[in-house]
Amino acid sequence: MIGDCHDMKPLPDSVKKLIEAKTFANIATLMPDGSPHVTQTWVDPRWDLVLINIEGSQKHKNVLRNPRVALDICDPANAFNVAVIRGRVKEVTFKGADEHVDKLAKKYLGQDKYQSRRPGMRRVLFKIEPVHILPPFTDNTPRKSWRDRVPSRSLI
Repeated sequence: MIGDCHDMKPLPDSVKKLIEAKTFANIATLMPDGSPHVTQTWVDPRWDLVLINIEGSQKHKNVLRNPRVALDICDPANAFNVAVIRGRVKEVTFKGADEHVDKLAKKYLGQDKYQSRRPGMRRVLFKIEPVHILPPFTDNTPRKSWRDRVPSRSLI
């Protein structure tokens, strides 16, 4: 186990539904200097965890050093239908990662087996516990920007 789970939040049904769809997640991890590293990835819910399946990468190195991550999951059909999750990687494991990537290949590509395996690379499964969740905004009304919420101030 990597992360501390005492603040874990349950995934709301609206977030699970979004993740179960053919949506992508952008995952942010922290580089050694504290700067963010963001990449797009496939995503899968399991109970109240979010699963990310990767092949040995910078994300893997970053999470082993610092388990804090942030995700956004955006519906490609409606940009206002987005969920944001901050959390901790509870577990990093090779166990079940190959079978899991085949499940994701079925979801995203319609293939029974993931075809892009590279020789010598192992799949890695991240199990992420959400600690802060912003559920999707699904009524199609644009959110006010921060400029609309902050009173205008004259700089003169």
